[in-house]
Amino acid sequence: MKTDTLQKLYLPLENVDSEHCAMIVDNGLKNIAGIEEHHVEVNNRQAKIVINDTDALGDAVRTIRALGYGVTTIKKTVPILNMSCASCASSVQNLAAMTEGVVNASVNFATGQLTVEYLPNMTDLRKIQSVIQTGGYDLLIVESEQQEATLEAIHEAKYNKLKQRTLWASVLAFPVMLIGMFVMDMPYANWLMWILTTPIVFWLGRDFFINAWKQAQHRSANMDTLVALSTGIAYIFSVFNLFFASFWTSRGLEAHVYFEAAAVIIAFILIGRLLEEKAKGNTSEAIKKLIGLQPKTVTVIRSDGREEIVDAMEVYAGDLILVKPGELIPVDGVVLHGNSYVDESMLTGESVPVLKNKDEKVFAGTINQKGSFQFVATNVGKETMLAHIIKTVQDAQGSKAPVQKLVDKIAGVFVPIVIGIAILTFILWLILGGQNGLVHGLLTAVSVLVIACPCALGLATPTAIMVGVGKGAENGILIKDAESLELSKKVNAMILDKTGTITEGKPHVTESHWVDNDESKMSILLSLEKQSEHPLAEAIVQHLDNVPTVQLDAFESVIGKGIKATLGNQQYFAGNAALLNEYHIEISSELKAIADKWTDEARTTIWFADNKKVLAIMGISDKVKDTSAEAIQELKQLGIELYMLTGDNEGTAKAIAAQTGIVNYRAGMLPQNKADFVKSLQKEGKIVAMVGDGINDSTALATADVSIAMGKGSDIAMDVARMTIISSDLKKIPYAIKLSRQTVATIRQNLFWAFIYNVIGIPIAAGILYPVNGFLLNPMIAGAAMAMSSVSVVSNSLRLKWKK
Repeated sequence: MKTDTLQKLYLPLENVDSEHCAMIVDNGLKNIAGIEEHHVEVNNRQAKIVINDTDALGDAVRTIRALGYGVTTIKKTVPILNMSCASCASSVQNLAAMTEGVVNASVNFATGQLTVEYLPNMTDLRKIQSVIQTGGYDLLIVESEQQEATLEAIHEAKYNKLKQRTLWASVLAFPVMLIGMFVMDMPYANWLMWILTTPIVFWLGRDFFINAWKQAQHRSANMDTLVALSTGIAYIFSVFNLFFASFWTSRGLEAHVYFEAAAVIIAFILIGRLLEEKAKGNTSEAIKKLIGLQPKTVTVIRSDGREEIVDAMEVYAGDLILVKPGELIPVDGVVLHGNSYVDESMLTGESVPVLKNKDEKVFAGTINQKGSFQFVATNVGKETMLAHIIKTVQDAQGSKAPVQKLVDKIAGVFVPIVIGIAILTFILWLILGGQNGLVHGLLTAVSVLVIACPCALGLATPTAIMVGVGKGAENGILIKDAESLELSKKVNAMILDKTGTITEGKPHVTESHWVDNDESKMSILLSLEKQSEHPLAEAIVQHLDNVPTVQLDAFESVIGKGIKATLGNQQYFAGNAALLNEYHIEISSELKAIADKWTDEARTTIWFADNKKVLAIMGISDKVKDTSAEAIQELKQLGIELYMLTGDNEGTAKAIAAQTGIVNYRAGMLPQNKADFVKSLQKEGKIVAMVGDGINDSTALATADVSIAMGKGSDIAMDVARMTIISSDLKKIPYAIKLSRQTVATIRQNLFWAFIYNVIGIPIAAGILYPVNGFLLNPMIAGAAMAMSSVSVVSNSLRLKWKK
């Protein structure tokens, strides 16, 4: 059914454990009518699709399942109220089917029940009920069905099921291995191994064969194909030799069975997958911690003063919320009554609690300390800072690093190539292997199929990215995509904005000099600055807060220089010396001397004048952050060339540069000048990072190779930047660079071991050492090696969590 608007849906995936699997799913989705966009995220275990037809969701789920993978859905049957005819049943079915996130819906009029299958991360029975109620019908949802299964619970159930299968496979495979390796001559040994191996292959390992068959139907192949082929060949060959031993003995050969190979391979691979699932769960620990910061209940103060505990999802903007000592703050808001220290470390990475007074902002997920206060909710649900951070981290963990593109290409042809090598190995042994050529050919082909591991290749990059992005989030560094995390390692030139980046961004008037103490002129200056958006204007507004304002006739902003306005027949100007020079307003030597002195003290001078003369000057100071100088030294030690760009005057820029140890700086820079400077460095072959916090930095941020915004700056800067320092502490930037270098090093280690493992392992499995020393790799050992290769890659990625 065509829709008027596009729907963006997220399909929770099962068994999509590598980039190769993701590629198979992606290829399947591209052939479905009604899907406009699609992208599979291995780390987040989901497929993101944009559809223009509600039928496309059901087709997508069926296609993914047909490919041998799973989509996590919930299926419920619920009674329908207010139905009176078959036409009503059709209406209810259509309403349910049109609900976002519903995969299938069918109504049985005879029983008066709706059977609905839906994505638990996109909708639930209550939302479906709301849609059905719009048509005049209703659903009878009993209490037990209100407890909707969460994705976390479903994944936990899947993990527990895998654990049970692994345990049984290990218990049954152990005696098979003992008999096959040590007591082959005991009576009925072959029959006993067959009895123990059969349930392992056809019950505990059945998913390998089911998924391999589904892949084959779509002319595709994955890891399950290799396992199914190898264990299937070993099992069928052994069964043939068990029942038809005379076929070999009549030719003077022994009828060997290899049940232990089939049984132990499946057991080892299940063990590997279990360990891999456990390890991959640990790589997403950071996101789980962030989600865990969302409290379930909230104390709301109603208009009559009554306190009511409500579900966190039922809080709305404008509600008055009470926070008691030790409680998590549930939503974003502004303090109305009381004060307290709040621990914001989970968002900013800063361990020192922050004092929150009246009119100050508080954020969801932070922890109230000893005091108690009331605040008005401003952002709730998906609009809170915590929700944005969680979404950003999930998107970043689901994105692909540039190096992954090459890995994807290799993974796409890996399995067919391995099958080809296995067939070639068998043929060569059959031709050149002499009397035992058939047996050795089968064993080596099985070993080649088992030892090859595309999973290790597919996991090498995304697991490292997942841990790196998560570790950044835990330390107050919000990384928006894998590409910026990878590229940060290469940064060798960094541009720092001054105001709000190196300095605190809280300018205040420290000195003022009026030619005449005329309050009417102060009122004009206040009225001028109130209409300006510049941070220095705010400092003057606060300084003159007791002065009345006047109504100006006209106002104009002069970019990079200041502002001007008209009152009656007189024009007034406020800004830098360049603005006064442009309008030929004379500056006396006395005022120039005062301004020069302030400049030497790292103060910015704002000039206020009418058409003819200067009326006043204001000295504005913006304190350098306590950690800026130390952070700049750390960046220098990392071998990064530093530049400070500011729209401020030369003297102030020089003084700030001297205080912080920056050698290269530029003053009087307009927004476009900053972007041009970025381009000039890029032309020299440098990888440039831009750090800024204001609207005026957004062009340069968009131009730079790596863009970093300060979290306390403008929303536009944070939207443009690919990395955000939530606390605005400059010391987090060297940390981010080091994190990038460690993450890229981990990716390289993972890829090296994944490649070298296959390059060495496959020839040995094929029997390359046999002519030299008679060594043939046991398929059981090949299975263990393959299982451990994926686990070792994920474990190596987890080492990032503990690196300093």
